[in-house]
Amino acid sequence: MAHATSSILHISSSINGETKSLSSSSQLRGNYPFHLPSSNNANFTKKLVIYAKRLSGLEEALRIRRERELRGSTTATRRPPLRRGRVSQRLPVPEDIPKPPYVGSRELPEISSEHQIHDAEGIARMRAACELAARVVDYAGTLVRPSVTTNEIDKAVHQMIIDAGAYPSPLGYGGFPKSVCTSVNECMCHGIPDSRQLQDGDIINIDVTVYLNGYHGDTSKTFFCGDVSESIKRLVKVTEECLHYGIAVCRDGALYRKIGKRISEHAEKFGYGVVDRFVGHGIGTVFHSEPLIFHHRNDKSGSMVEGQTFTIEPILTLGSTECVTWEDNWTTLTADGSPAAQFEHTILITKTGAEILTTY
Repeated sequence: MAHATSSILHISSSINGETKSLSSSSQLRGNYPFHLPSSNNANFTKKLVIYAKRLSGLEEALRIRRERELRGSTTATRRPPLRRGRVSQRLPVPEDIPKPPYVGSRELPEISSEHQIHDAEGIARMRAACELAARVVDYAGTLVRPSVTTNEIDKAVHQMIIDAGAYPSPLGYGGFPKSVCTSVNECMCHGIPDSRQLQDGDIINIDVTVYLNGYHGDTSKTFFCGDVSESIKRLVKVTEECLHYGIAVCRDGALYRKIGKRISEHAEKFGYGVVDRFVGHGIGTVFHSEPLIFHHRNDKSGSMVEGQTFTIEPILTLGSTECVTWEDNWTTLTADGSPAAQFEHTILITKTGAEILTTY
């Protein structure tokens, strides 16, 4: 996390064997020892060693701007904290639509240890599922406006998916009651659609996954509802940029940990936190599998393989990256109530790079 406070400059002065310690604030960065040369007086020796660990001027300015933006997003708008609305019953799916194997069980499936690497036919089916998911999430975004409920968005998404002969993957996954995740304002992810009306100035992440011809396609975007503050617009913009910076390092043979490093580097330029609790994942015939993709700096071992598919889905926050989860065991919010944004794509690893599958 890029948020940092001032450190203390420690000065140790040694005069004829007697050591004294002083403290002062500093603008130096890193741990750098500075040694002053000895005095010409042979009987008098003075060595001054300075150790400092402090933000650079640019980083300090970004930290201050971030704190001001956070204050502005919470005080200027006076937005009340997110509260759960009424959750309606799950929607039916026609019997002739193939369903993933977890449907019918309330148990959360284990993460599969197998990496999902596809042949030509598998890649074609992944492309079809991912293209449908991309079309659905963009359609859902057109519905975002003040007074619309997330439950209405869920109904529209559900209908579009089943009309295409596909199954909405979240529905029934570990008991999840809806066909799409709708995460509003401080909700990091896994928001359950309900009766709450969207308000002017809200942001909402809509996370769509479809199961088509035995393959899952997974994508999400964060949308603006009405007039959104400039500080939150910047958070959303940088989050999307982070997703594409992460994708840019992907290719056959690349290390997984490069994704988190690149995302963190860009987020920290703007003073945003990168959530480490939620990860990307392998995807294909199985909804969630290895490899797990960490979006923060990490030392994960392993390299990408041509023909492999997985998601990258960073969550950035304007404040704390700590989180709290509601009693529904799904809806997860920032612990301090600060806004969060997320974007996600499913990608295919190629010999020279990565193909974004969740597009059309």
